[in-house]
Amino acid sequence: MSTGTLYLCATPIGNLEDVSLRLIKVLTRCEIIACEDTRHTLKLLNHLELKKRLISYHEHNEQQRTQELIGFLEEGMDIALLSDAGMPLISDPGAVIVKKARERQINVTVVPGPNAALCALVLSGMDCARFVFEGFLPVKGKERLGRLQALAAEQRTAILYESPHRLEDTIKQLAQYCPGRELALIRELTKLHEECLKITLDSNIIGLFGPESQPRGEYVLVLQGALEKQTYPEDIKAHVLALMASGMDKKEAVKTAARQRGVSKDSVYKECLEL
Repeated sequence: MSTGTLYLCATPIGNLEDVSLRLIKVLTRCEIIACEDTRHTLKLLNHLELKKRLISYHEHNEQQRTQELIGFLEEGMDIALLSDAGMPLISDPGAVIVKKARERQINVTVVPGPNAALCALVLSGMDCARFVFEGFLPVKGKERLGRLQALAAEQRTAILYESPHRLEDTIKQLAQYCPGRELALIRELTKLHEECLKITLDSNIIGLFGPESQPRGEYVLVLQGALEKQTYPEDIKAHVLALMASGMDKKEAVKTAARQRGVSKDSVYKECLEL
């Protein structure tokens, strides 16, 4: 008996008129729709006047649900995998079931459509020739620091996602690590109040959001690539001294040198105790 097919379906990121004819055909054909939030997907199905069996599939039950859905596929059922918006697997669940389906030689195909990262990139006016998708930065710790250090040296345009409650902190950190570069803040893509705000990152950046204009909804950030590779003295002491000669105090020079070299502040400070 042949297996069913797993359809990876892109869904609208805001405007329901972006539904493709192929998506409608696939959703009509599939016996099961696996989705992040059944309530959210139900709105889409109601708009399309479709009634389907919905099964929740999100980051908290991905492992368990994968086994269940693989069983349905091996019985010959067709399944559509949807995220709440955009393409599954792109900062959303789906990687586990795709890997397992490939291992079991189950047919997997994609139904292309809207994607927030690519829409934001072309809307930003930044260089589209070479770009990198970073998704959500780690919330804190060494992983976040490492990603920020990598972005400081990244010469390709970078695309990030960020939640509204962490947006201001992320912008301030990007300004610290990527001063002088353009950043586009994009929200409400494809909706009536779509917005693209472009700023130049500055370590003293303030006042982007007032009391009555706090960020709402998820943002896509498009960061200009580094204009040129940073150069600095090979010797750490000479590096710090050069920064101090430019007008920085020792504390700021140590901090800047550590950031530029991608090492800890403590390691730089220990080398510069005599300065």
